[in-house]
Amino acid sequence: MPTIGLKFGTSLPAVQQIPTRAQAWERAIGGPELLQAARTAERAGFAYVSCSDHVCVPASRAPAMGATWFDAGSTLAFVAAATERIGLLPHVLVLPYRHPLIVAKQYGTLDYLSGGRLILGVGSGHLKPEFKVLGADYERRGRVSDEYVAAIAAAWENEVVRFDGETVAFHDVVVSPRVAQRPRPSIWVGGNSRAAVRRAARHGDGWIPWELTPESCAAALTFARRERAAAAPPEAFEVIAPLGVDPAASADAVVAAAARWRSAGATGFHVGIAASSFAEYLGRLDWLGRDVMPHVS
Repeated sequence: MPTIGLKFGTSLPAVQQIPTRAQAWERAIGGPELLQAARTAERAGFAYVSCSDHVCVPASRAPAMGATWFDAGSTLAFVAAATERIGLLPHVLVLPYRHPLIVAKQYGTLDYLSGGRLILGVGSGHLKPEFKVLGADYERRGRVSDEYVAAIAAAWENEVVRFDGETVAFHDVVVSPRVAQRPRPSIWVGGNSRAAVRRAARHGDGWIPWELTPESCAAALTFARRERAAAAPPEAFEVIAPLGVDPAASADAVVAAAARWRSAGATGFHVGIAASSFAEYLGRLDWLGRDVMPHVS
């Protein structure tokens, strides 16, 4: 499971259109623009592109959440075929919505076809009406998520798979094609709650916090390291910090912000890029690769 070190990743444009954040130009984004964005990010040196996950949005929540959320598996497979090196991250897949063998099959196939470029980002979810519509267990989502991470890992690591859990169990099954990465792709866990941090430390290979401060991140990492030392092997553990880049932000300011996250324990950055047009967005990708990323250490 290779680590990404101090490289940067970012979301594809328009794949989630939250009204308070989305720009008017994002409504016109389609397949050609997504391919152009992924290729530009790859040339600029980004480690991965991402796509988030909501199967359906309750109509009552659409004014706040937006109705447009692209499917992560389809979108990442689409851009994988038009790129060569860049990683592919669902950020994050809501685990309780899908049987772990379905996730292992779909995203394992993506890893195989892309030549080992998958990073599986997962979370336990939060939208209770969506759970109800999909027949998923909202109250036990934490326990389900813990076991599903372990079950997916087992399906990828073993030729013939057996898993015995409280919420899921199977035996004598084969999931093929096998993943390209050995022993399996990395699994990063999203979320800021104590339970999410524990899940990342005990069951995953990295943590993707969101909308918190470097100081809060550092405090959570003290807990994460203690949990990991008690339950997991000593492989590298990624901490992917959120790094917002406003249109007016200078290179020096972004480098300084990244340095604060590095001091808090970050090993990489998920960059949020604000832009007033698609052309400006592409330009910011190039700018980050040229004027920011080489200067972060």
